[in-house]
Amino acid sequence: MSVETQKETLGFQTEVKQLLHLMIHSLYSNKEIFLRELISNASDAVDKLRFEALSKPELLEGGAELKIRVSFDKDAQTVTLEDNGIGMSREDVITHLGTIAKSGTADFMKNLTGDQKKDSHLIGQFGVGFYSAFIVADQVEVFSRRAGLPASEGVHWSSKGEGEFEVATVEKADRGTRIVLHLKKAEDEFADGYRLRNIIKKYSDHIALPIELPKEQIAVEGEPAPVQEWETVNRASALWTRPRTEVKDEEYQEFYKHIAHDFENPLAWSHNKVEGKLEYNSLLYVPARAPFDLYQREAPRGLKLYVQRVFVMDQAESFLPLYLRFIKGVVDSNDLSLNVSREILQKDPIIDSMKSALTKRVLDMLEKLAKNQPEEYKGFWKNFGQVMKEGPAEDFANKEKIAGLLRFASTSDESGEQSVSLAEYLARGKEGQDKIYYLTGESYAQVKNSPHLEVFRKKGIEVLLLTDRIDEWLMSYLSDFDGKGFVDVARGDLDLGKLDSEEDKKAQEEVAKDKEGLIERLKAALGDAVSEVRVSHRLTDSPAILAIGEQDLGLQMRQILEASGQKVPDSKPIFEFNPTHPLIGKLDNEQSEERFGELSHILFDQAALAAGDSLKDPAAYVRRLNKLLVELSV
Repeated sequence: MSVETQKETLGFQTEVKQLLHLMIHSLYSNKEIFLRELISNASDAVDKLRFEALSKPELLEGGAELKIRVSFDKDAQTVTLEDNGIGMSREDVITHLGTIAKSGTADFMKNLTGDQKKDSHLIGQFGVGFYSAFIVADQVEVFSRRAGLPASEGVHWSSKGEGEFEVATVEKADRGTRIVLHLKKAEDEFADGYRLRNIIKKYSDHIALPIELPKEQIAVEGEPAPVQEWETVNRASALWTRPRTEVKDEEYQEFYKHIAHDFENPLAWSHNKVEGKLEYNSLLYVPARAPFDLYQREAPRGLKLYVQRVFVMDQAESFLPLYLRFIKGVVDSNDLSLNVSREILQKDPIIDSMKSALTKRVLDMLEKLAKNQPEEYKGFWKNFGQVMKEGPAEDFANKEKIAGLLRFASTSDESGEQSVSLAEYLARGKEGQDKIYYLTGESYAQVKNSPHLEVFRKKGIEVLLLTDRIDEWLMSYLSDFDGKGFVDVARGDLDLGKLDSEEDKKAQEEVAKDKEGLIERLKAALGDAVSEVRVSHRLTDSPAILAIGEQDLGLQMRQILEASGQKVPDSKPIFEFNPTHPLIGKLDNEQSEERFGELSHILFDQAALAAGDSLKDPAAYVRRLNKLLVELSV
């Protein structure tokens, strides 16, 4: 055994301690995944070496045959996994095996509940990686040397998975990493060739390099021990290069878990080979759950990029737009050069063509999911709906296609779920309806009870209810769908077109003319607080509402801009009143201008509250209301 020098004991990062404890206690029902995770990491290490060796062939150190070996020792109760990939330096080992430098770690830890069953799903969503070794081992040793470093700079890492680990410098002749698992007494089933072979075939058959196990050999008494021979137990070919008809669903699912470091099966996938002007293979997946860093737009994202089966880049973001950042997968091109960089990808016209085709492929996959598996699509929408709403602004070419995938709450469904598609909305529209009506607001409770919906309820017209913070911004990029324009029912002068009879329109004109005197009095009373006063065609039960000017920012956008410290352009609402409401009748008959002004301001403030806005002067509102209550009680 090599002499150890520079030995030191270090403590795990707090998050690692939590993760280790949870994995050991939560994943006991699926212990065998430890081998899948370690093989996946070894495969990544080999891919990285292959890529770095393109520009520095000396890193191969004369050994270009890349592979992973898994062995076991029944007597010592160990399982050993070895790769001849890129390896790790002492600094790499301390960084990668002592901390979790993963985007979303804080959110992950915050979401842990202490319920082992629930937490096991979260752990799988986060990715278990190297630490899964402690599910079956009570001690783990790692021997590694980074390619290009001298043999004297090997490193030995050791831990019992509790609070600390040891690191020492050792002699290591070969580059790469060897992991030795000292199995717990109850886990001796894994020190068995047949068991290991089955796990590798089940989880890692798709790994595109040989995974070798020792051949079983019979020792003959009196003869020297035979030289150890190895046999490849996996298919060792790139799964995405195989014909679709030859790949089983289980293989697609396991390959997803390998590239995404996910624990759950994907919702859907699309495997495609393109030939002609461009030649490439793609295999794209829709995850079942959102990652913790989904809303961190700067977080690493993208597809694994291969060029002629050689791994070139992890998380190549140039192949899909930002709103599809949750998609996982592989793209393997025959047209790009092996020394391609992120900068080159951003400028290469080949990439633009591939990006356009891959984006359409993802949208087609989602359309198919929505059509054939509506329940699964509901789950997808809950996880990724807000990100999909970024699409119309980013991807003008596919705006109609993205709009077809959007889901909304509506007045036709009391559940408040975002489950109504635009196609469904139009299919059940009223005869003569040529618009898609919607209302934005802060919460479902607020918008479903909004006075703006009163005339729509009376006429049986469905209205989409939009309550996500992004919705008003989204609608500024959606002008129409299937030839039908969108109308914000709280904006401008409501025109129901053919849904209003000629008698209705004539009656509205007459009422407006009859109330001209009241309109002038209200204008004088409300002054600079409003841009206009008019008779409302929206109301049936409420006395008054505030409408937004056609070109003005809505409440949602104003709040977002104000929260981010941006200057918001000045705008004033339109005050609309219901001429048939008893309060308006009393207001019209009020002789005292002072009292008229007080009552007008109370109605204005109530309308602002009903719209979800905050009052500019709450104390004045309370004072006026209290004064009115005193008068009524006298």
